[in-house]
Amino acid sequence: MSHTDAYQRVTAAIDPGVEGTAFLLEAIVRSSEDAIIAKDLDGIVTSWNPAATRVFGYQPEEMIGQSILKLIPEHLHHQEDFILGKIRAGEQIAHLETERVRKDGRKIVVLLTISPVRDRQGKVIGVSKIARDITDQQQMDMTRERLAAIVESAEDAILSKDMNGAITSWNRAAERTFGYTEEEMVGASILKMVPEDLHPEEFGILEKMRAGERIDHYETVRLTKDGRRLNVSLTISPLRDASGEVIGASKVLRDVTQRKRMEQSLIDAEKLSASARMAASIAHEINNPLEAVLNLIYLARSTSTDAEVRGYLNTAESEVVRLSHIAKQTLGFYREQNSAAVVSMTALVDDVLKIYGAKLRDAGVTVETRFASTRKLAVRKGEMIQVISNLVTNSIYAMAPGGKLMVTTEDGTCNGGEAVVLLIEDTGRGIPVENLQRVFEPFFTTRGSIGTGIGLWVAKQFIAGHSGTIEVESNTDPVLHGTKFRICLPFENPYTSRLAN
Repeated sequence: MSHTDAYQRVTAAIDPGVEGTAFLLEAIVRSSEDAIIAKDLDGIVTSWNPAATRVFGYQPEEMIGQSILKLIPEHLHHQEDFILGKIRAGEQIAHLETERVRKDGRKIVVLLTISPVRDRQGKVIGVSKIARDITDQQQMDMTRERLAAIVESAEDAILSKDMNGAITSWNRAAERTFGYTEEEMVGASILKMVPEDLHPEEFGILEKMRAGERIDHYETVRLTKDGRRLNVSLTISPLRDASGEVIGASKVLRDVTQRKRMEQSLIDAEKLSASARMAASIAHEINNPLEAVLNLIYLARSTSTDAEVRGYLNTAESEVVRLSHIAKQTLGFYREQNSAAVVSMTALVDDVLKIYGAKLRDAGVTVETRFASTRKLAVRKGEMIQVISNLVTNSIYAMAPGGKLMVTTEDGTCNGGEAVVLLIEDTGRGIPVENLQRVFEPFFTTRGSIGTGIGLWVAKQFIAGHSGTIEVESNTDPVLHGTKFRICLPFENPYTSRLAN
């Protein structure tokens, strides 16, 4: 019996005098997007529409006359007894979400509406089922829920806005970062958190969004509810509808204020240390000629019989002694501020790389490390941090707009003794051969007004003060370009014995 014949039989049982109605209902059933199935009270399928074939994979002749259990996973067979019990009692079951099995064995999630079929006397004679495959919808719902959970639990502020700049969503991190609640911001203009002097910047961002462009790691300033200015890194992506039209933008804002402060602290520390080193060098060099001047004043005073001249010489001696004292104080202060400690160079390098992590990522630089040295040695920690920071900063500048930084620590030899070897390599543009021999000269720089020209000079002085060496190799070849610094720090150095005592 075909599903048409079966359907007409059920319809005729309801009202045998309305064959036209039967054909109308048949047309509706056949054109339905949902699977519509009829079965008797024993669970035997009596009709099967085209949508049922699309959903479950079986042709009508494969299912009509078969038990509905053919579609139900074995562990859910008890569910069918429950359904038939409800139907025999004349009850309808609406929106039952459950699992069924296709012909190919794939399990799908369906939403069922199950109703009793009655004859003219109202007696229940069968069951009609409407089954909607919601597998994809459920997966999309789960995906949306996961994404929503990720957005809500994210450490970064995540918000969205429409093409007029009105905020349409605002996560918890945005509330923590900027102080505004979701109720205060949804519907408000994005300009509420943009400093007035940066409003043109926001208009430019909206233009890029309308053009479908993405903006990565754009650093700017935004305002909190209490008026504080935050340094933020923005990643902005266009939001599109089903037709691909841009309807808004999503923004991920990371507060980089602390990172900026740390970077500035490193820069300030480098400047201070370089200044102190230069001051100490000058103080050291001044001491010798000052001693000579004092001796000459002493001789001149000893041979002079003129009281007035002797008075002048006494005054000169007093001033020179005062100058010598200032020089010795400067030298002593520098030495006091750079006392030695026993540290692991691997740990020290790792700490510096963590500090520069965000800056490296924002510059498009990937970092590869190979830390093979675990031994500790005596060094002036502040000086070593400055050396490593200077080389990392130089690499970032040389690799704009991105590249690879490789950092290695290993145990080796230096000047015939055991040492820690630090290698810092980059894939930057390289140093021209005519400049390679001058990189350690004071005040020599290829960075124009950006650089001071003393960073590598100071680094070499620091390394030499530890009885170590620093060497550089570089290549400007279009393919093999890059620079490598090799620093060798012996375990036996001027600070080893001091700490031992």
